[in-house]
Amino acid sequence: MSRKALFGAIGNRESQAPEVPAPAVARVRARPILGSPDLIADTAAKPVGAISQSLGEVSERAKRAEEIEKKLTEGQVIVAIDTDLVDPSFVSDRMPVSEQALASLAEKIRDHGQLNPILVRPHPEAPGRYQVAFGHRRLRAVTALGLPVRAVVRELTDEQLVVAQGQENHEREDLSYIEKALFAHRLERRGFTRATIMAAMSIYKSDLSNMLSVATRIPEEIIHAIGPAPGIGRRAWLDLVGLMAEEGRADAIRRAIADPAFAALESEARFKQVIAATKPPPVRAKAESWSTANGETLAKVTQDEDRVSLTIDRRKSPDFAEFVLTRLRDLYAEFKAGA
Repeated sequence: MSRKALFGAIGNRESQAPEVPAPAVARVRARPILGSPDLIADTAAKPVGAISQSLGEVSERAKRAEEIEKKLTEGQVIVAIDTDLVDPSFVSDRMPVSEQALASLAEKIRDHGQLNPILVRPHPEAPGRYQVAFGHRRLRAVTALGLPVRAVVRELTDEQLVVAQGQENHEREDLSYIEKALFAHRLERRGFTRATIMAAMSIYKSDLSNMLSVATRIPEEIIHAIGPAPGIGRRAWLDLVGLMAEEGRADAIRRAIADPAFAALESEARFKQVIAATKPPPVRAKAESWSTANGETLAKVTQDEDRVSLTIDRRKSPDFAEFVLTRLRDLYAEFKAGA
């Protein structure tokens, strides 16, 4: 397949390669890569069900993020751009990166250089500036080093930018479930169709519905207080949605995240702390000691919501213990007779 056939929907104005007619056989696509006309140009006319079907043609995720980047940037001119001229995407796909992770990436770039270029487009509203499609963390790391960023510049529509951004991030294992859910929610709020969002994130209709449920039913301040929680998956976040629907749970969670000690926890631990806050505190068992007139312990009674326990030390009061055992059945019979 020619480069123009692969990237035709991108609108690469610099390429002068002649268009090669498609062969008269059905095409098989490993997965929807940016530029597939049936996923971008025709999303308004193509039903969501058809999009889901095309996304499911091959379920194996054989192409990782680096391969997507290679397809989107190979054969293109890589230029060095002053980082002061580059703005982030108009829709965020990640929660704030820790300073430690950013420092680690900057150190790798300092030692080995920026091996992979980022993808940008000319800024649609600010002539002379650029907007990132993917490579936000590389941009921040290079900025911290005071270096220009290596980038490929392409003409991209808003839809093409979010597809590039979403597909590249979808293949990265370090993008957590809640970050994906927030990205999907932000795209929908900006007016993108669900078909486009599904194409951008390579997900099914049911996956998108679950993500939007999580992102809309859990208040955003609670999500951001928890953080990316990389080890917490779909099932746990949906469980939290269910807990949030119960009366009083949201207030308990807000009290938990307001605790100064909460912010000091790792993100996954904060999620677990939130779950724990939704559960009622255990009722402490009440214990009472019975003593003789001489002050000797006769028995100990422990009771909670579930049971009453009577404990008699047979070494100290063997006769009383035997008496209670003998009378216990009679006491129950007397209780039933009076009921």
